[in-house]
Amino acid sequence: MSQQTSALPAPDGTIRRAGPLDVGGLVLVAIIWASAFIAIKIAVPDTGPLWLAAIRVTIGAIVLAPYALWRGLVLPETAKVWGLVVAMAMLNVAVPFFLISWAGLTIDAGMLALLMGTGPLMALVGSHLFTHDDKINALKLIAVALGFSGVIVLVGGATLGGLGGAHIMAQLATLAASLCYSTSGLLVRRIDIPPTRMAFLALCVGAAMLIPLAMLVDGVPAAMPSGSALWALLYLGAFPTGLAYVMRYQLIRAIGFSTFALSIYMIPAFGVLLGVLILGEELQPKMLIALGLIMAGLFFARAGSGAATVRPVAERRS
Repeated sequence: MSQQTSALPAPDGTIRRAGPLDVGGLVLVAIIWASAFIAIKIAVPDTGPLWLAAIRVTIGAIVLAPYALWRGLVLPETAKVWGLVVAMAMLNVAVPFFLISWAGLTIDAGMLALLMGTGPLMALVGSHLFTHDDKINALKLIAVALGFSGVIVLVGGATLGGLGGAHIMAQLATLAASLCYSTSGLLVRRIDIPPTRMAFLALCVGAAMLIPLAMLVDGVPAAMPSGSALWALLYLGAFPTGLAYVMRYQLIRAIGFSTFALSIYMIPAFGVLLGVLILGEELQPKMLIALGLIMAGLFFARAGSGAATVRPVAERRS
């Protein structure tokens, strides 16, 4: 398979230059995660943020279970690897899901998008320090700058003036969630478990953390969610949590976390566009400008990502 179209990691675990299929995967993951905000807005009034996180993670694990069990579970063989899996589940699922939901109660979507936009920069620095094949270079810095500029265009420069102030704790919580995602992304390549089964394992561990916490803090839900909330929860579990997390692990292993992290910039842009398409909101020129800047950043990230490597189909693991 050509190195320009392959979506598979190198046999030796070294990342490669992102090909067209990788870029398509990044765009698809961003669209799926952007659609999650609409589902969250529908479901969270019925469930609250903790139970929403617990339920979506549990549904995600159930969705992946048949495939993971059919292929055969791959469990960590040492205490060290178990520790990495638990840490990844905490940093990639349990903690950021709660922090973002909690922060969203007091700060608006623009501020959330701006603060989550620090993630690719954190990923760039972390990948440079802790990997051998995902180093900072000029093209990646340009990519991060273009992507962050797109987010600022989208949310408005006035949002920068809202940093600090009365909602500082919610802002710090969002930054902490972004740091969690960046740290967990660096852990993925250190865990030698196929992506689908690693996602299933991480979601199971996340559910084991979130369900008792939701029971302790909020108690047993007093009533079943409404029909629309149930559909939203099923969608959240199956796609933004189940499918998208499998794609996340596969792409990080293939093209590195610093390149994958640029998909974070696309989430608010696609979120706004989905609002136009689904909720009938007004399409503004700044949305298209922002999306153009973000996609330009993705072009520079692809140019600056790891050297291309031919990888045979036989090496595929899922």
